[in-house]
Parts: sequence; structure tokens; C-alpha cells
Amino acid sequence: MPGRHRNGSRAKAIRLAAAAVVVLSTVAAGAWVVGNRTTEKSCDGTVRFAVGATAEIAPALRSAAAAWAKDAVVGGKCVIVDVAAQAPADVAAAVAAERGVSVLGLGKANGNLQIPQVWVPDSSLWRLRLQAVAKDFQPSDATSIAASPVVLAVPQPMVSGLNASGTELTWDTLLRQAQTGSTLTAGVVEPTQDTAGLLGLLSFAGAAAKLGAQAQAATVAALRLVARGSSAVREDLLSRFPQALDADTIAASLTAGVVPEQAVLQYNAASPPIPLAALYVSPQPTALDYPFLVMPGVDPAVAEAAAGLRAALKAESFRNALAQQGLRGPDGVGGAGFAYPSGAPTPAASADQSGGSVAANLSAVEQVLSAWLALTQPGRILAVLDVSGSMLTKVPTAGNRTREQVTVEAAVRGLELFDDSWDLGLWIFSTNLDGDRDQRELLPISPMSAIRERAVQSLSGVQPKKNGDTGLYDTVLAAYRKLQDNWVAGRLNTVVIMTDGDNDDDNSVSLSALQSQLQQLKDPRRPVDIVFIGIGPDVSQGPLQQIVATIGGGVFTAPDPADIGTIFLKALAIHTQPK
Repeated sequence: MPGRHRNGSRAKAIRLAAAAVVVLSTVAAGAWVVGNRTTEKSCDGTVRFAVGATAEIAPALRSAAAAWAKDAVVGGKCVIVDVAAQAPADVAAAVAAERGVSVLGLGKANGNLQIPQVWVPDSSLWRLRLQAVAKDFQPSDATSIAASPVVLAVPQPMVSGLNASGTELTWDTLLRQAQTGSTLTAGVVEPTQDTAGLLGLLSFAGAAAKLGAQAQAATVAALRLVARGSSAVREDLLSRFPQALDADTIAASLTAGVVPEQAVLQYNAASPPIPLAALYVSPQPTALDYPFLVMPGVDPAVAEAAAGLRAALKAESFRNALAQQGLRGPDGVGGAGFAYPSGAPTPAASADQSGGSVAANLSAVEQVLSAWLALTQPGRILAVLDVSGSMLTKVPTAGNRTREQVTVEAAVRGLELFDDSWDLGLWIFSTNLDGDRDQRELLPISPMSAIRERAVQSLSGVQPKKNGDTGLYDTVLAAYRKLQDNWVAGRLNTVVIMTDGDNDDDNSVSLSALQSQLQQLKDPRRPVDIVFIGIGPDVSQGPLQQIVATIGGGVFTAPDPADIGTIFLKALAIHTQPK
């Protein structure tokens, strides 16, 4: 027994000595190594950077970044990566605010949000929209790292009722259902905040564009259909799908919603009483592409580290981690365990995630969001139309109709956007229209439910005053006072003035006096905005901008009066933009 003890001690000593050699070797090499894995590094400082990622991809990114950072060394420095879930709309608003611009529908940025060095939103559309208003926003990388098609989610037992013919379901078909008063209860997540919701609206608008003169009416019908079932956040939208098939539950539930494929997969993974089907409506919207954006101006060491992380995300392990979150790889192929929904497009058909089709038509994005904001954020508008003699000028690009005619047509079509929750008043102005007054009331500010037909009739009867001048400043002051005197809490109160020229009334208040009086009338407790729509090439924006700077609002011009319809829509969007 004593001999065995001595032999055991000797063997133990040999093992300890061998271990010491390994320790000394690894310390000399600057790392602790177990097998081929580095467990500790000798670094001269650290490179630390933040990744802000949309919620559904953040878990996969966090685990991949942690694994990569264990071995990563950049310029002799260790790397620390902080991955946080950040809503794309919040980051976009912060980036825009940093550059002194705004993105339609986002409103003010959250002052507490820190802009990350690397941003992974759900779609390249965020980058494109920011670049449209801030040319200097040029990320140094924009590689797609994941993908998810945009689908129409429908409770599985209700699919056959939605598409009784069994043929390919198209946006044209859904649009016809919206126009004919379908019992379908559809919804989207607020499209100013949610890319899938926005892409759904763009698909409806694309189908409506084929209808020519009926396009706007069809678009409005579709937007109203989904607006009734819209939600502020995706979790709320999904919670409103039926949990039982009795008639009362179905009547009170959502029966269709535009969401990413990922949302359907995650919803069904929780084993709900009634699973959702993912319908791939044709033509398929641009898929979500999750770009890896290295933000402008980052430190070179951070840029190098970010490039290393992005390269690591090409590993199969990251694709598999994406699959656990219901996401595909950037080429449209799912990792291990990814269950393609029934009817899902092949990976090859899902691989175009560049966002190029959206980039080519950002004006469509702006128009559909403008219409959405006007439809879903109702308020009170006093619409004031110029009827001075210059409004008789003919517009060659509009079939030689007069400026007045194309303006009235735009206003009549604009009424389609106003549901019965709006209040509307209607004035016209020139000089001396009502005794010494330059303006005349056609309709008092009233609920649209009471005056819709009269509004159309009144607009249709508007005629310019031959040789009449433009009594703009007196009219601005009178309209502002009127709306402020009739101000209503909980609404956006706005004067919209459509004019083709500058103030040329010799008996009018001066611009400086107008600004002074408006400043005195301005009341933060009763805010009133003024939105100017300049018609034709003769409008000087300078005085209009000075008026708006005094009290708030916006100035839009249509050098070609034929474009007044689009400009009118933008003006409504300014009226409804979150403050």
C-alpha cells in the first residue's frame, strides 16, 4: 500500500508539471486555450460597440455576437458587443432628428434613445426613407443578414372562405372585396411604424393604381378596411385573432392581418387554439431583409470590429439561430428546424431582398402614408380657395382646364379621404367678395356627416372673380381667428389655404403687421396650424414660409397645377403628422 501511494503521488506530480508547462506556454502565447478554443485573451484595451436590432432578430444576434466576441481581437484590443432590441421607427426618428430632418409619420424622437453604431432594422426601406430626407446618411455596410416574406395571416379554418375559388390569391381580389363591403375584418400594425404594414398598404395601392380614375376611391376603401382593424403594435394585432370558432367570437375578432411570415411561425409555435395560415398574396411584397447597417461616422476600430461580426453571421450556426426565431437566412433558405408554411414560396423566389423595387417608388410610399395619416388622424379643417382672376389661367398639362378647375377637382377628390369624424369648413377669397371683406364663407365648420353633399355642390360651383386680386394676408388673419375662436380640444385644428399668387391687395394688412398680429393671437393652449398649397409657378414661398414660421404649419407648392392632387395629399399629411 505505501508503494502504491508513492507511485500515485509521483503520477500526480507529473500531471501537475505537465499542466504547468501548458500554462506557461499559453501565457507566453497570450491566451488560455482548452483544445482549440480561446478562453482568455491578452488585450491592450477594448473595442466596444452597440448593436440596435429589431426585436425578432435581437436574440439570434445577441447569442452570435457573444460567441464571436469571446475570440475576437481588433488591433490588439478585445471586443465587447452590446446588443439591444430597438424599434426601427425609434432609431429612424432619432437619426432624422440628429440631422434636423423628419420622416413622414414618425413625429419627434425619443430623447432617451441612443443611436447604435450598428443598426439592424427589419427592412432596407428604413435606410431608403432616411436617405430621401438626409443625403448624408450613408451607412458603410448594408448587407442583408436574414429574411422574412410579408404575408396575409388568416385563421386556418377561414382560408377557404376568403378564397373560395382556390386560385392564386391576389391583391386585386382583396381590393375588390374591400370595395364591395366585404365582411372581412382585416388589419395592419401602424404602417408609419411597421414595415410589413406599410408594404401591405403599398400592395393595395398598387392594385388600385390599375383602376385609373377610380384609383383613389379604391385606395381609400382598402385603407379604411384595414384601418378599422389596425393596431399600434404587432402583439396587439396578433392577440385579436379568434381563439374559438363560434359566431360571436368570429364577429369580434380579426380575420386577416398583414404581418411577416416570422410572426405567423412564432404565433403558431405557441400552440394557439386556432393556428394561423400564411397566405402569400400575389404579387408578393418586397420581403423584409434585415440589413446590417454600420452607421456613418463610427470609429475605424468599431467599423473593423463590426465587419468581423458581420462576417461571423455567415456561419450556419447563425442561420440555425434565426430559424429558432422564425426567420430565414438572407437567401430565403431556413436553417435547421425551420418549418416552411404551406404554400410558402421557394427559397429562390424569396431571395430578392434588396429593396430595389421600393427604392424606385419612394413617392408611392409617401403618398400611401399621407393618405393613411389623413384617414386615421381626423381633425378640423377650414379650407380656403383662391378665386382671384389669375385662377382663370389655363393649365396645358391638364387639358387646358383652368387653375381653378384643377384645384376644385383636387379638393372634391380630397373629400373622399374625410370620413364622418372630420369637421370641415369652406371659404373662398379674392378681393371685396363680401363688401369690403376679401373672403366669403360657403360652408361653416361642421361635421362631414352633415355637409358632405353640400361641400361637393359648393366646390363644384366655385368660379374665379374676373380681374379680382389676391387678398391673401387679410384672409389668413380672418381664417386663423375663425378657427381659433372655434377651436376644439383633442383635434388638430388647421387652416388649408390654396392660392396661385402673392398678396396684391393694396388695402391689405402688411406682412410684418400680419406676423405681429398672429404672434399676439397665438395660444399654446389652442394651437392652430396654417398649411399653404401654392398653385402654379407664380407663388413666392418666402412670405408664406415667414407666416408659417410664426404660428406653425407647412408650405407646399405645385409649379405644375396638374400636380395639385398629390400636393393636397401631402398637405393633409402635414396636418396629421404626429407632433
